[in-house]
Amino acid sequence: MEIIRPNLSKAVKAIKSGKVLVCPTDTVYGLVCDMSNKETVGKFFLIKQRPPNKPIPIFVKGIAMAKEFAEINKKQEAFLRKVWPGAVTAVLKSKKGEGTIGMRIPKYKFILDIIRILGRPLAETSANLSGQPSTTKIKEVIKYFKGREYGPDLVLDAGDLKPAKPSQVIDFTGSEPKVLRK
Repeated sequence: MEIIRPNLSKAVKAIKSGKVLVCPTDTVYGLVCDMSNKETVGKFFLIKQRPPNKPIPIFVKGIAMAKEFAEINKKQEAFLRKVWPGAVTAVLKSKKGEGTIGMRIPKYKFILDIIRILGRPLAETSANLSGQPSTTKIKEVIKYFKGREYGPDLVLDAGDLKPAKPSQVIDFTGSEPKVLRK
């Protein structure tokens, strides 16, 4: 587990080479990787100790990219334009087969720059083990993964982030939006 200050070119290179990163976000520290690399996403689940049936949300750079992966009607789009970029994860009907997909546009230039350079979304989740609290404190993140069999390849240490909570999660797949996490 290599620890460095946030560096855009190193972060992009690491993601392109199939690495899983701890990255600061607009909410809490997160784990990110290339969502299109199945092997890396598998590693992502091992690091997080996340059940394989629990999907991972994605970071997108804009509504146009979101529409590539999810069905978004005019009413949903109008709402999302009000809250994105920001700390709202939308659960929408997936365009790729059946099921749903969670996504958000972070209000964090560093991550948006990574997505812009890659040209595709990032798989993302809070940088903790499943069931543990998310954190804005870098020492807690490092402690979560230190000495484990599976851990992130690269930690982007931006110091402690401003106190924040994980994103609100809203399910848009029913007839009315439903808040899943405040």
